[in-house]
Amino acid sequence: MLVNGNASFRHRNVSLLSVSAVLAPEVVSSIHIDELLAPTLTKLRLPMGLLQRVAGVHERRNWNDELTFDDAATQAGRDALAVSGVDPAEVGLLINTSVTRTHLEPSVAVRIHHGLGLPSSALNFDIANACLGFVNGMTLAAQLIDSGQIKYAVIVDGEDAGDVRHNTVQRLLRSGVTRKDFMSEFPSLTLGAGAAAAVLGPADAHPEGHQILGGITRAATQHNRLCFGDADGMFTDTKALLRGGMELVVEAWNEAKDSWDWATMDRYILHQVSDVHTNAIVKAAKLDKDRVPRTYPMLGNVGPASIPITLAGEAGSLDKGQRVLCMGVGSGLNTAMTEIVW
Repeated sequence: MLVNGNASFRHRNVSLLSVSAVLAPEVVSSIHIDELLAPTLTKLRLPMGLLQRVAGVHERRNWNDELTFDDAATQAGRDALAVSGVDPAEVGLLINTSVTRTHLEPSVAVRIHHGLGLPSSALNFDIANACLGFVNGMTLAAQLIDSGQIKYAVIVDGEDAGDVRHNTVQRLLRSGVTRKDFMSEFPSLTLGAGAAAAVLGPADAHPEGHQILGGITRAATQHNRLCFGDADGMFTDTKALLRGGMELVVEAWNEAKDSWDWATMDRYILHQVSDVHTNAIVKAAKLDKDRVPRTYPMLGNVGPASIPITLAGEAGSLDKGQRVLCMGVGSGLNTAMTEIVW
């Protein structure tokens, strides 16, 4: 199959200067969700503990009245700027990549732009591409840095799955719910809340930074009807989504072998979904599972924030020169893989 060469890319002079995470304060256990759904589980003759045994998700988090998802994204951006040492006045671009939004307009980015005190000259907008948004945002920002249009960029993401999960539980408690209905909405019960941010800048001006080399993206949009989500809930054909996602990952992985050597990376930062998803990628790409950190057991699936949250958690244990591959699949379907040298 012929593919456009633009789907594989290399950056010339871009580094990740910092990455930060803000975790939501309220813990929601899978045991608690089981207790809420006990009447339905009994009626459908389903066992307790499916979230733990099948998905490997034991906890996820919620925001509270004192901290909203966009407040948290702003705080993550503020933390990332402080660690990077970049003056907000020098930032030329802010991209918000959150799936979560409370209204259609204005963009979520405008409130975060204001909260960070960025200059009026700084471009700001949202990018939405399901769980790949953050990685896509980094790629676009890196291209603008390479082009010389901007010097520094801030990428942020804040996710809030509290309402989605609540609505899902209430719907699954209604009379007439079938096993098929339950399994269609099962992934919604794994969703969590969290926020993250990254600062990117020119590599030649920041030898302490972590150079972003480039990567590959691929699409399989014939699978665009396998997962739908909104503020009310998320509805998924889980088996077909996993099958299509793994086919796409393997195709992209094999095509990347002509340009990249990713067989022995020091760390693989995967989009955090579940045991099933992670084990399938590890097996399909023949990854060393000891180099694949997992945050979904305690945080659940935090959408596009999951890759930067996981990367932020690993940052302290990475040594200079080690190689990191960020990779994920987003509903739709799309996949992206990006290499960073620490």
